[in-house]
Amino acid sequence: MSAVNHARDRTVRSMFDRISGRYDLLNRVISFRLDSRWRGQVIKAVLHRPGPHILDIGTGTGDLVFDAAKASGGQGKFVGLDFSLEMLRLAQAKRQAFLHRASPVFVMGSAMAVPFKGNTFDGAMSGFVLCNDSDLPLLFGEAFRTLKPGARLVCLDMFPPSATWFSAIYSIYFHCFMPRIGAMLARDRDAYQYLSDSVRNFHPPESVARLIEEAGFQQVILRKFLTGAVCMHIGTKPEASVPRR
Repeated sequence: MSAVNHARDRTVRSMFDRISGRYDLLNRVISFRLDSRWRGQVIKAVLHRPGPHILDIGTGTGDLVFDAAKASGGQGKFVGLDFSLEMLRLAQAKRQAFLHRASPVFVMGSAMAVPFKGNTFDGAMSGFVLCNDSDLPLLFGEAFRTLKPGARLVCLDMFPPSATWFSAIYSIYFHCFMPRIGAMLARDRDAYQYLSDSVRNFHPPESVARLIEEAGFQQVILRKFLTGAVCMHIGTKPEASVPRR
């Protein structure tokens, strides 16, 4: 299978290549630096085994996998997977200055055709990847395949928030002002308009939880932040997994 074989995937890859140089800055600005706190919740959930072998799906510039490697205390192995060459170049540049023992390695490839054997990883995680993916069942299926029995999948992403007073304020900010911020700081309004639209049109978090269960995961947990504008899903591969047809 080609690493990128879908028209939307090619468009998304090109977009992330374009905005890679300002991606980290925009994440901090747009999230008011809350993205670091949310990544910490992902890492706490995924590092549940000593000396783990962890896969970061859609690693981008590597922020999540670098933080996980630091949190492990130098124990374990960490792999960042992404299909954007420019993002991976920035991740590799960060790696040169990363002085911790568990330095991640980076691999170019698709989340829908993960280039690793089955039962390889003790955990898999992703940060703000799902709403950009063209085939969530395939992504979750690949995560299930490559995880060891008992391993966890932990995904963090943005969703339309629950209908409260906050959702109206959030909608104005995220769908009106965020693309303008992207235009000013990244000089690419189209990319951040796309990101805004992808969240607006994304599945509800409960539907994503069901897709994770349908991929074979059990004990699926949904945690909501900012009244559901950001959600974390946790699924566990059964200890004695039954082969799926």
